[in-house]
Amino acid sequence: MTLPNDPPLQKLQFYATTPYACGYLQGKQAQSLIATPHHLIDHDVYSDLIQLGFRRSGKFVYRPHCEHCNACVPVRLLVGEFKPNRSQRRADRQHQTLTTTIVPLTFKQAHFELYAAYQVARHESADEKESVEQYRSFLVQSNVESLMVEFRLDDVLKMVSVVDTVHDGVSAVYTFYDTSDKSASYGTYNVLWLAKWCRSLQLPYLYLGYWIEKSPKMAYKQNFAPQEGLVAGEWQRLNHVPKIP
Repeated sequence: MTLPNDPPLQKLQFYATTPYACGYLQGKQAQSLIATPHHLIDHDVYSDLIQLGFRRSGKFVYRPHCEHCNACVPVRLLVGEFKPNRSQRRADRQHQTLTTTIVPLTFKQAHFELYAAYQVARHESADEKESVEQYRSFLVQSNVESLMVEFRLDDVLKMVSVVDTVHDGVSAVYTFYDTSDKSASYGTYNVLWLAKWCRSLQLPYLYLGYWIEKSPKMAYKQNFAPQEGLVAGEWQRLNHVPKIP
């Protein structure tokens, strides 16, 4: 891989994982490229790595590195040009009564219980329980500048958004919320809130992770525009489904 001529990045090493089952495309095998060592990846280094399509999971900084697939497209919202559509404006009005608090990255039992319930509802069968250790490793450990945003309704925790801040934006790491509120649009409201927060910080981009055209889990991301995607090594405006060589 090609890296900028930046001394901190040149000190890193990169290795490919063994293939594993893709969590987004059924029947596909995936691989990731991991940046190491973790202790050298600070705010400045991570700000450079995110430009190259890397993301963070706990202390691991990675990007897709699949031999026969390039479906994962890193995307970022141009918050200065973003205008919510009708349904997004409705979601914004619907959740105006939510109060928000920005807190340091830390373990809270209430966060974990909401996260565990979200996992059961959205991703796992009822007999598979997320452990505190797994949760800590995934969302509470970080070597970069990370925060949590709490969303409450009448002092009841409804949603938590884990984010990283980088030089040119905010990176949405993971969001979990109360799935029992069937009429709520928490996920949409979270993106809207983060976009507003980016603008208040005078940061141009909200990094939304990877978009995969054929993954229903990722379909919501294309509803937020205009976007840029990292295609063929360059950030390009996505006015249509990108054609990746």
